[in-house]
Amino acid sequence: MSPDAASRTALMVAAYRGRATAKTPQVCNDPWGARLAGAEGAALATTYDKHYPHMELWTAVRAAFFDRCVETLAGSARSQVVLLGAGLDTRAARLLRSDPKPVRFFEVDHPSSQKLKLAKLAALDYPIDCATYVACDFERDDFVEVLTRAGFHAGEPALFVWEGVTTYLTEHAVRTTLHRIATACEPHSIVGFDHLRRKIVAGDVSDPKDIESRAFVADLGEPLRFGVDDALPLLFEEGFRKVRSRTFDELCLDSTGTYDRARMFALQRVVLASVLATDLP
Repeated sequence: MSPDAASRTALMVAAYRGRATAKTPQVCNDPWGARLAGAEGAALATTYDKHYPHMELWTAVRAAFFDRCVETLAGSARSQVVLLGAGLDTRAARLLRSDPKPVRFFEVDHPSSQKLKLAKLAALDYPIDCATYVACDFERDDFVEVLTRAGFHAGEPALFVWEGVTTYLTEHAVRTTLHRIATACEPHSIVGFDHLRRKIVAGDVSDPKDIESRAFVADLGEPLRFGVDDALPLLFEEGFRKVRSRTFDELCLDSTGTYDRARMFALQRVVLASVLATDLP
């Protein structure tokens, strides 16, 4: 992606959340997703369906999982929620609450993507003040320093949600971000993120659909860059000592009660990690 370009995959993902919200049974609930995606996002999603028809369900399951993380892990124990690479996420508006303890949301994203989002939100019935918006380039900036200048308290526990981002970053940027959470933030803080396995990122796949899907996002200016089969060694090296890792097949079974090997959800995982927290679900 060009340094000055807004994320087009964010538009596509918002469209998928909007589509999933409109279906019954409802796996995730994002009343703003479709409108944030607009015609461009809807068209991108429709085109991507041809390459990977299960992307809508994947997106919905992932959104629902991280929603549950916010609902169960944020509050009196962690009054700060940081959405890293927030894109067109609406979690702050959907999950903001003040009882029993106020929770403050921070949205950290590339300046161009954040500018696009704020322009879109201004045209909707959306509570823009539900979050503090922090512009940051993860490849260049120290996001903890940028967050702190915006009012984040690094000495207080926080929940970091890093949804749909690591795949598009370099390994150096992924490691640097994780290392900063482990070493510069309160040790009971938790980070949740998803990642792909190494072989699909490297292109070591034989399924034509996998090859097509890689090419599609690359053509959008956001090629796949980072993949890891087992995140545990990497997380240990960057300072984490409490880790939970689950496949998307498991999450989908939790959310829908269904399993279908053809979805190939085993190529993706979600991870929760902390230095000291013992309440990882």
